[in-house]
Amino acid sequence: MTVLETEPDSGSSAENPDADPSADAGPLIVGIGGTVRPGSSTERAVRAILAASASAGARTLLLGAEDLQLPLYAPGEQLRTPAARRLIEAVTLADGLVIGTPAYHGGVSGLVKNALDYLEDLREDARPYLHGRAVGCVVTARGTQAASALAGLRSVVHALRGWPTPLGVTVSTENVALAPDGSSTDPHLAAQLATVGRHVVEFARMSTPVG
Repeated sequence: MTVLETEPDSGSSAENPDADPSADAGPLIVGIGGTVRPGSSTERAVRAILAASASAGARTLLLGAEDLQLPLYAPGEQLRTPAARRLIEAVTLADGLVIGTPAYHGGVSGLVKNALDYLEDLREDARPYLHGRAVGCVVTARGTQAASALAGLRSVVHALRGWPTPLGVTVSTENVALAPDGSSTDPHLAAQLATVGRHVVEFARMSTPVG
């Protein structure tokens, strides 16, 4: 599980996001996304959004390439790998999410969609699926197909009862590059990614937990 350091002044840790139950603990924002290649453009874009969330006072957790290589989801299968259990636990604890995917043939990648299919395990939870939580969406692609994939990703979030943030971001990797920490020399893209990160935190703080 990939961990981002956040809230250096609060003493809270994303490695153990529920360690501080006090009211001063920031909301937990979980990032899900990438490809099978660690450090992909998609993973870097998710990292950039999480960095903005951290700057807004959130605790953050990134589930990237290695964390998402799960067995193909099979309805009715009860056994779960450690990685699958970590994913479900992280989403259960999350106050908001960021989901990133590359656009493959105009749609969400199989890796990311398979991870989201595992959220069926939360159907009986107090907050089923992504119920009532803000979800920032980002899609990367070489070319113009990112827009259709973004629409598809937002539809998946709606189906999981989540609330996509008003702004979703598409990244054309033909035109811009992201550094390993998610930073970009394109000020427009950097501003968009930061806006999504702030929005997820703002909406997370506005929502009331169930239970």
